[in-house]
Amino acid sequence: MSNWKSYIKEYQNYLKLERGLSDNTIQNYTFDIEKLVLFLETNSITQTPINITEETIQQFIYHISSLVNARSQARVISGLKSFFTYILFEDYRKDNPLELIEVPKTGRKLPDTLSTTEIDKLIAAIDLATPEGERNRAILETLYSCGLRVSELTNLKISDLFFEEGFIKVTGKGNKQRFVPIGKSTEKYILIYKEQIRNHLNIQKGFEDTLFLNRRGRQLTRAMIFTIIKDLAVKINLSKTISPHTFRHSFATHLLENGADLRSIQLMLGHESITTTEVYMHLDRKHLAQVLTKFHPRK
Repeated sequence: MSNWKSYIKEYQNYLKLERGLSDNTIQNYTFDIEKLVLFLETNSITQTPINITEETIQQFIYHISSLVNARSQARVISGLKSFFTYILFEDYRKDNPLELIEVPKTGRKLPDTLSTTEIDKLIAAIDLATPEGERNRAILETLYSCGLRVSELTNLKISDLFFEEGFIKVTGKGNKQRFVPIGKSTEKYILIYKEQIRNHLNIQKGFEDTLFLNRRGRQLTRAMIFTIIKDLAVKINLSKTISPHTFRHSFATHLLENGADLRSIQLMLGHESITTTEVYMHLDRKHLAQVLTKFHPRK
């Protein structure tokens, strides 16, 4: 294992420094390699990243295929491919043992989408009599109207708010920054929270510029945002499984359904590749058929 440890450490540094990935993403990449290492140890296989064979990798994949679904299996294979591509580029070995290993076909599973009525109901269920209520309303409005990832929301700074210009500055994956338009009503809810609730908190050192804070004056965790949303879903008896990402997903879906073009949606979501955004195109065939009928010259 010690042999693997040093290579994994180098790989983590590469992901952090050269690819600019977040600690969270690096952890996920490393997790896949550690699964392989555990398999080798359990089966007393002494191969290293330099001499591990395609046969051993195949055995490992066969082993995990009995434990996880096709989607998780595909993720593990993809994570390992990335690691061995790095090993290859560093000239530690001359081939990638995963080159010929096929990733199981998976349909891209999309999360549930909320209707505008359901979003209104969730927001209406917030108890505005509590200080946290005003904060939570501003959080949900921001998640939905700006299409943010949960980490982008928790890291949002007061200095990122450019309300005069009608934008907020968002720091996404790999520290990439983008400007996202913000509507007047969302601005209003953020200002109510900022000026009537946040300024009464005992703000801890280091969090003076963080927009959304917990009652102890520190940055909210991702888990806290999940809890807020789950509790509201229970409150309105919502049968869908939702998370903070559902609001981002609904934001993109509603934009598409109302005629926004994919390139604009891609820019707002901060997707590096248009392919990721294209997933939304598979959502509502009925809607696309209507678009064709309405706009095509030979309808």
